Amino acid sequence: MTINATARELLEKLVSFQTVSKNSNLDLVDWVESWLQDRGIKTTRVYNTSGDKASLYAQVGPDVEGGVILSGHTDVVPVEGQAWDTDPFTVVEKDGKLFGRGTCDMKGFDALSLAALDLAGQSDLKRPLQIALSYDEEVGCLGAPALIDHLSSHLPRAAAAIIGEPSMMQAVTGHKGGRGYGVHLRGFEVHSSMLPQGVSAVMQGARLIDWANRMNREIQARKPSEMAAIFDPPFTTLHVGMVSGGTAHNITAKECDFVLAMRVVPDEDPESYKAAFLREVARVEADMQAIRPETGIDVRDVFDVPGLRPETDGVAESIVRRLTGDNGQHVVSYGTEAGQFQQAGYSAVICGPGDIAQAHQPNEFLTLEQFNAGGVFMHRLIENLCKE
Repeated sequence: MTINATARELLEKLVSFQTVSKNSNLDLVDWVESWLQDRGIKTTRVYNTSGDKASLYAQVGPDVEGGVILSGHTDVVPVEGQAWDTDPFTVVEKDGKLFGRGTCDMKGFDALSLAALDLAGQSDLKRPLQIALSYDEEVGCLGAPALIDHLSSHLPRAAAAIIGEPSMMQAVTGHKGGRGYGVHLRGFEVHSSMLPQGVSAVMQGARLIDWANRMNREIQARKPSEMAAIFDPPFTTLHVGMVSGGTAHNITAKECDFVLAMRVVPDEDPESYKAAFLREVARVEADMQAIRPETGIDVRDVFDVPGLRPETDGVAESIVRRLTGDNGQHVVSYGTEAGQFQQAGYSAVICGPGDIAQAHQPNEFLTLEQFNAGGVFMHRLIENLCKE
């Protein structure tokens, strides 16, 4: 059976597991582990602290260094509130497209990788092929660090990590880093007619959000660095997408919560932005406590996704360009686990089937053309690993 035929069956099964990040992914991991073990492939799990989610990795081929890691994530984003024309968790083929939640981002790549691992296990590999499937990528790439640490300690060091986020099978060599900070403000409630005697957590939170607006204007006014110039947009951005707090329109808000998210160009120091934000937090908190000492602001780290820096003579990039024939320059502004692999010392590149524009959308789809291109890539990769 060809990689594509096997992968198609695998894709249908993987999509059927409703591994939205808020849910456990263990049913999917159980099934994948059983499928691999039925083919004589040993697997290893890396659990989260609560034990309700797990990453999984495996290897076929000789125990030597210089192989390739195929990296994907098992979680998907929610479908609630989206208008789907079909069951999101059933793969439906129509007009040359495979519809279903995760077909594009990124169970299509996962299915191709598993099928490739099966075929590679039956081939005369000179260098190993490894697979790494993580959890909670969609909520901050939370599962990958422990997975990478465990994998690198127990398997021969791979020469390259290919992260299969949808890139239209192009070699994406850079992406911005991501930082997220959960902000909780504790105000003091009074009737809004007595406003000066209270502290509105919402209104003080608005000061911090406006600081992000001012920072964005300041950043965008700068001349982009050489690296920043290759991104779209060509600068670091700060964003607040949701705010919650308050109990009534005529009561100063006791609580306010939001997440400040930063997408940082790889040649900039995210710690400098964090330090600037914490200085502003201290100023706002001092004003709050001058009115009511019991008020305050708590800031916690929510996620930290390092950027992917384009590599000079990168092994991973070289492999992908050789197998795809793509010689263009491609970078993206979203974050992936590629930066985490690179931070751990692996040469890393992004290359996977599908268009990122379809990710997270209602009626998400992966074209058959891209799915088939992914299969061709996997065949070529195996052939490459069979060479001395």
